[in-house]
Amino acid sequence: MLEKIVPAAAVAAEAFEDAPDEQPHPGEEHLITRAVDGRRREFMTTRRCARVALARLGVPAVPILTGPNREPLWPNGIVGSLTHCTGYRAAVVARATDLASIGIDAEPHAPLPPDVLRLVTSPAERDHLAELTTADPTVHWDRLLFSAKESIYKAWHPLTARWLGFDEAELTIDPTTQTFTARLLVTDPIPMNGRYLVERNLVVTAVSVPLDAEPLHR
Repeated sequence: MLEKIVPAAAVAAEAFEDAPDEQPHPGEEHLITRAVDGRRREFMTTRRCARVALARLGVPAVPILTGPNREPLWPNGIVGSLTHCTGYRAAVVARATDLASIGIDAEPHAPLPPDVLRLVTSPAERDHLAELTTADPTVHWDRLLFSAKESIYKAWHPLTARWLGFDEAELTIDPTTQTFTARLLVTDPIPMNGRYLVERNLVVTAVSVPLDAEPLHR
């Protein structure tokens, strides 16, 4: 699935179930010592996907540790992103000489709870979602928008080391091209555009930032 929406410079790996007897990769056990079984399994499977993707770039298997904001710490010269939800785990990586950053997210293809929707969207976005739903009610556009904002944050944070709130990105979704564009309501925003896929009862989104991306001075 994921390879359909990431650029050619990126390498993706995904899994739709966990290996029941899998053990943590050496050097990662301390990250999940207190985690419940389900969390341990999704962590191990997602990290395994990351090492599969890294191997396809010729990068040896290494522990993928976690930074202060729970972000994955990639080997030198690598950019990447991880995601997991019920029934799906995935990773995407690329060389830092090919992409400045990349972010991915996966969600179940189901409506957002109304209280969450109000927290993560602007009035203009809610109007946009209503228009999309009228045109195609088979897609849960609210969940897609939520996923797109998660992907945007995952691409944004490694470049800026700053938090990006849900209210600081206003999205427009184009169902004809299966793409989305973000208007970032921050100082010197970086262009953030992405692609999406709705398949296998999942919503998957991806944002990649090219090397020549320059801040858009407001």
